[in-house]
Amino acid sequence: MLRLSVTSLLFALSLVAVACGSLSPTTSASPTAGDRPGSQQTSTAVSTSPATAPGATAATTPAATATTPGSVISPTPAASSTPAGTVTQGGTQPIATNGVLQYQIVPDGTEARFRVREQLAERSFPSDAVGTTRAVSGKIVLDANGKILSDQSKFVVDLATLQSDRPQRDRFIQRSTLQTAQYPTAEFIPTEIHGLPSPLPTSGKVAFQLVGEMAVHGVTRPVTWDVTGQVEGKDITGQATTSFTFEDFGMSRPRVAVVLSVEDNIRLEVDFHLVRSA
Repeated sequence: MLRLSVTSLLFALSLVAVACGSLSPTTSASPTAGDRPGSQQTSTAVSTSPATAPGATAATTPAATATTPGSVISPTPAASSTPAGTVTQGGTQPIATNGVLQYQIVPDGTEARFRVREQLAERSFPSDAVGTTRAVSGKIVLDANGKILSDQSKFVVDLATLQSDRPQRDRFIQRSTLQTAQYPTAEFIPTEIHGLPSPLPTSGKVAFQLVGEMAVHGVTRPVTWDVTGQVEGKDITGQATTSFTFEDFGMSRPRVAVVLSVEDNIRLEVDFHLVRSA
């Protein structure tokens, strides 16, 4: 009986030991993530990933440092390397800081003239009466879009200085036709420009129409000039032409004994030289 009891006790103790040994892995602390195979890579990824929701990096990272292919680097313009004061586009005229381009008449290379077809008594064929002057001044000012700033633009011709090949004709025209004692100048204020490239190129030929208001002999009327020119850097040279009748500006055709007839058409021509001054 005693032997059986000892045997039973030893058997029970062995069962307890086995039970404790099987329970040890379950009750011990679970391995950390760093102790598991492959856990180091996972842990590193987690530590470098943003804690915010996907897309938060785009909101918090400066746009200029974004490197994602095809992404827009920044909603604000990048700093320009163009010197302050001018904005240039390849092969075009620079625009001043205030957004305008100003072209001033240069006396050298500028001349205004009129042409009127007449038949003189001493000739058997008609010819042109031509009067010229170099007393031309003024400027034209354009904004950044190529639009004329009319309140800053004007051209003036001194009609009292017109001269032809006949002093007698000149005196008659100034006294009776143009009446320069009362209306000494012709003025033109440009208001529109058609066909001129914008921005204006730095070189090459240009052709366009210049529309505006011209005042002659006390009368102001709209006039359109056909203009052809050559651009070379700051300089623009060329010719502008227009025509009208004597009546358009309240003038009478000359009537003198030596002139058999005068056509009712006055052609104006201006050879111009403009230089960008702003």
